Amino acid sequence: MLAVTVLVCSMMALSEAAARPEAEAGNVIAPVIQEGKSPVVQRLTSCPSGWTGYKGSCFHYIPTAMTWARAEKNCQSMGANLASVHSAEEYHELQRMIVSITHAYRETWIGGSDAQEEGVWLWSDGSSFNYRHCGGFDNWGGKQHCLQMNYGGQKCWDDCQCSYKRPFVCAKKI
Repeated sequence: MLAVTVLVCSMMALSEAAARPEAEAGNVIAPVIQEGKSPVVQRLTSCPSGWTGYKGSCFHYIPTAMTWARAEKNCQSMGANLASVHSAEEYHELQRMIVSITHAYRETWIGGSDAQEEGVWLWSDGSSFNYRHCGGFDNWGGKQHCLQMNYGGQKCWDDCQCSYKRPFVCAKKI
């Protein structure tokens, strides 16, 4: 009787997995527990529709201009944060994504801020601020505490007034 029960449960799980379009070879799988039901296998694909994957993260360019704080809140509503950038390669990937969508290098919010303490830069996702792209942070007028990308002729980072409105890039881990 036990062997029959195990066989029936196995067949049900396999049938469920085979019925899903994302159940293709090469996708990562993770268990999903549904209340009152036995564990079911769900396949995790790389990024949601409209998001761009790069090295374990999903990025989404939002063309609507908002203040830095409203942009961060908008990203959080999607289970993300303003993008943190940890290498030149990652920065150039974000630039490619923005250019492919807008056909221009638009000044764009990313998740850096030193609003808590001048000169102490933090990423809104809590990751380590261990990379800086070209450009300087001068806190001009004592009011520049939020980080924009694609600034100036060299498309660098720049500190900017957080009340300015910019499009932005959200990011979340896969």
